Order: sequence, then structure tokens, then C-alpha cells
Amino acid sequence: MADTLLSSRAASPETATRSAIGLGPSDESGLVTGAPVRDVLPPPGELVEPGRALALADFGPPALGLGERFIRLAYRLGVPGSTLNAPFTKAARPRLLATVVSPLPGSKMAGTALRAGHFLVHGVKSPIAQIDFAGAGRMAPPLERTVHSFAWLADLEACAPRETVAPVAQRVLAAWLDANRKLPSKPGKGPAWSIDNAGNRLLSWLVHAPLILGGEDRALRTRTFEAMADTARWLDKNVGRAEDRLAEVAGWCGIVAAGLLLPQGKPRRLFGESGLIRALGEMVGDDGGVLSRSPLGQIEAIALLVRLRACYQAVKRDMPQALETMLDLLVPPLLALTHGDGSLGSWQGGWAIDAGDVAALVEASGVRTRPLRDIRQWGYQRVVAQKGVLQFDAAPPPLAKHARTGCASTLAFEFSHSGQRIVINCGGAGCAGGLIPARLEQGLRASAAHSTLVLDDANSTAVLINGRIGGGVSEVDVDRRTLIGERNAGATRIEASHNGYASRFGLIHRRILILRDDGSELRGEDLLVPASGKGKAGKVGFAIRFHLGAGVDVGLSEDGKGAGLALADGTYWQFRVGGEGQVTIEESLWADGQGRPHPVQQLVIQGLVSRGGGSFSWLLKKMG
Repeated sequence: MADTLLSSRAASPETATRSAIGLGPSDESGLVTGAPVRDVLPPPGELVEPGRALALADFGPPALGLGERFIRLAYRLGVPGSTLNAPFTKAARPRLLATVVSPLPGSKMAGTALRAGHFLVHGVKSPIAQIDFAGAGRMAPPLERTVHSFAWLADLEACAPRETVAPVAQRVLAAWLDANRKLPSKPGKGPAWSIDNAGNRLLSWLVHAPLILGGEDRALRTRTFEAMADTARWLDKNVGRAEDRLAEVAGWCGIVAAGLLLPQGKPRRLFGESGLIRALGEMVGDDGGVLSRSPLGQIEAIALLVRLRACYQAVKRDMPQALETMLDLLVPPLLALTHGDGSLGSWQGGWAIDAGDVAALVEASGVRTRPLRDIRQWGYQRVVAQKGVLQFDAAPPPLAKHARTGCASTLAFEFSHSGQRIVINCGGAGCAGGLIPARLEQGLRASAAHSTLVLDDANSTAVLINGRIGGGVSEVDVDRRTLIGERNAGATRIEASHNGYASRFGLIHRRILILRDDGSELRGEDLLVPASGKGKAGKVGFAIRFHLGAGVDVGLSEDGKGAGLALADGTYWQFRVGGEGQVTIEESLWADGQGRPHPVQQLVIQGLVSRGGGSFSWLLKKMG
């Protein structure tokens, strides 16, 4: 199948009986005895169509009158905006029509570093004087994005009064303009001239214009206005050549903002609104999750629309209803990846972004909503059981055309209790090049960097360079139901399987997770099932990895079949495995809320398994 497929289907009776672990009696190890339970099923699963069919392609441009439709068409065909807006008058002098109030706070720490002469990105200081603004000498990707998108303007504005930091902004801007005097004919001629960086840069210039247009240097002010106009015209011509859909959305946001805030901009605004709404419809799934399945992409899409809405507000216009609706759709999927403390799980290249940053973004969006519950294309199952939060990747990786930091994380999970992360993923591929070395980027996207099963040290989906992914998982089956056991003890059970190892090893990986409603017990079973009726001969190495949160002290049991986990909040958890499995402890790495690396540990169940299949059960339980 060319595209990926995510479907829901009922589990077999045998699987349902086996997965009843945790609600019936247990043996001495606390694992499965298979007592039957009564399953309370949700409505039957709904088939979700592959890949692109899930995009909101029917998102249409705002309804316009005949005259405005003509203006939009003529502008798209290349008629200058000044001709369409006021054909018999002189071109308006360069100026801004309004001052935008920045809706998103920057980093005070990063702004202070800028005042001291350094860019501070994910813990690494880079002297401004040593930055090659022309892009001949490539920088680490996070620094490159920060410098050329001018995202640092928000940091400067956050750290001190405007009159204090404006000279710093203007010195850096002048250096950048000196190094980028000539616009390339098409995107890709250096990092400054990707559609993503150019769109974000124009939007940043317009939102933070008082920082760069104030002062006594009239020549710099003139050059800045010229750069804004030139960048807007360049985006008009090249936005369709964007690197991906998110970059295209950034380019369209820059175009619309210029149409709102620069003189004679109505034709550009009409042109930009149409393109932006269409691009958003092709980037976002039917449940509001971006098709890259990345929380980083979700955050950037929300931030772009929030900043663009501030531009509309500055000129006292309402943002088109389609854009408001899109903003309403984008927030719930992001909240679905928050743990109990409000910070994000580490998925698809993201890291454990701080709760304060997430809360500030959601507050600026103005969207008051709950985390997404109807999981479709976004693909992350979320279970909240009192103080316990389970996140489960129950979908294929994104299509290659959408992936920026695509990860082979299918059937990985994270689990936290009372805001303390117990089982995690490493995360941080998207900030590699800061304190996390760039050479680790591909490793952090691998299956082994996630809490899931790995066969023969191979990724379930191929991890390629430049954030791309190749073949592997193309189909995931998901079944979610509520269980009621003895004394009305309840639990949520999720079963999912993927075919990422079918072609190489002839095996399907199936994972069953059962979380008690009180959040004190998570039971799991990892099964390897022959992809065809008869399994292949021989054995293959396997490893089931459970990366542990920062601050979790771990010690193995004497029999090697379990471990004790002491959490920072004073609670104690026990991890046990059934059957022939043995537990070992290995080193791991975790990226914190600022993208900085921390050494952590991981529990690993490993050995050889028959190509005819196998089963491995385990238990994570709060003691006392």
C-alpha cells in the first residue's frame, strides 16, 4: 500500500482473554493468570482513509465579492498590488500601517545572552561576531533557524525595555542585511532563503517592527523597509516551492502579514489568505493534528497563526473564520501529548517542552479546550487514570513528504504518575546541534531510542538523513476498550500491532497495554506473531526497552526478573517480567524542556526469540 493505514478492529477472543491480565488473580510475580473479565466496548471502530485523504482539503478561501475575486486572480497572475489597489496614484511611501502587540513571550535568558553578545540556543552560546550571516559556513540546524528566522527578536523584547534592546536588534539586523544584499532567484540558495526561514523572518520583522525601525539611523530604516518589501515579493513568487507544507504555511503567513501591514497590500492579503487556507488544509489531518505527527510542527503551526492574528488585530480586522477554526482544531491534539505536570511527551523529534511554554502558547491562542479524545490521523492514544497518564504511539510514522524529524517510534509509550515521568522516550532529535551533538540526531530517531520492542537492532521504519524516513511500518491496527473486573475495578486496554518487521523477519509486533483506573498499575504484553500462517525457521534477537525518567533510581532484583524504581517524589514502583525474560540496566539519554541532554537509565528485556513467534509479559506497579 503506497500510503499508510490506521484502522480499528475488534481483537480476537483469545487475545481478549489473554489481555485480561491485571484485573484477575495473579501469580507470585504479580503477572498474568488469565482470569476472564467482562469487556465493555466502545462503538465499533471507524476505518480511516490513508494519508492525504485525511487532510482538510475542502478548506476553501474566504467568500469574496466579484471585485475582490478579480483582484486576487489578477495578483496571482502577476499584476502589481499598487496597480490593482490604486492604479492612478503614486506608490505609497514605505511605512507600517499599524504596530503589532507581540502575543508570544520570548526567552528572557536568551535575550540577556544576546545583549551580552551571544545567541543562546538549547544551551549553547554562539558569539554574534562569529556568525556567518551569509550562510557560506553552515551552522548547527537549531542555531541556523534561530538566526535566519529572526525568532531571537522575541527574546530581546522579553529581557529588557525596548529602548534598551533596540540598538542590539538593529546592529544584528544591519549585519544580516549587509550579508544578504541580493535575493536569490529561487529558494535553497543558502539557509537564509528557505521558504520556512524567509516566511518566519518577514513575520518576525513585522511583529517586532518597533525594535528594528526605531532609532536615529534613517538609512537602516529605509533598508529595512526595502528588505520587507523585497522579501514579500520573493515569497509571492516562490512560496509554492516550499520545502514542505509547514514551510509553505510559514511563507503564506509572511505574505498575509505583509498584505495587512504594508501600504497598498489588499491584493497581497487576498492572495495570501487563499493560499494559506489551502496549505493548512493540506497540512492538517481531520482531527487537527499536523501530518508530520510532530508536536514541534503542531507548536509552530499554532504560533504562526497566533502571531498572524495579532497582525489582523493591529489593523482592526477579523481573521478569516477558516483560520480561527483551524486554530481551534490545532490546540486539542497538542494537549493530548501533555503529562500531568503540563509538559510534553517526547515524540517525533520533540523533547519534554516545559509546561510553562505550552501554557503560554495555549493562552495566547485563546482556545479553551480539553485534550483530543477522538484519535484518528494524529495517532497518539492518551489514557488518564487519576494521577497516571499514558501516551501510546498507535499509528505509522508520518509520510516522508511530511517528516522533518521522523522517528521509528510505532508502539512506543510514555507513562507518568503525579507529574513524575517513569517511562519515557529519549527525544531531542529536533534540537540536535545544541548541547545534544548533531551526530546523535539519527540515533535519537531510531526505534531503540523509544520505549518499544526492537528486532535485531533494526528500526521498525527506516531512518534516513535530513529528518526523512523510508520504508517500514505501513499499517497499524488499534483496538481500545474499557474493562470491568472484580469488585468493579476498572481499566483501559489498548491493543495495537504493526507490520514494520514483517518483510524482514516475517513477524508482526503486537503490544497490549492495560492501565488501571487508579493509575497504580500498568500491565503489558509484547507479542511477535508470524505474518503468514506458518512462521519461519530460526531465531532473531529482540530487545524491549523501557527508558526511565530523570531522577528515577533503579536497582535489579536478585532473580534478574525485575527491578525496583525509586522516584523523586518518594514513591516506589516495581517492574517485573514473566516467562523466560531477564532484565538488564543500560545507560540512556533524555532531552529536557530546554533541549538539554541528561543521562538516564533504561530497563531492557532481551534475548533470542523464535521466528515462529513469542510472547513477553511485564508489569509496572506502584507499591505501598
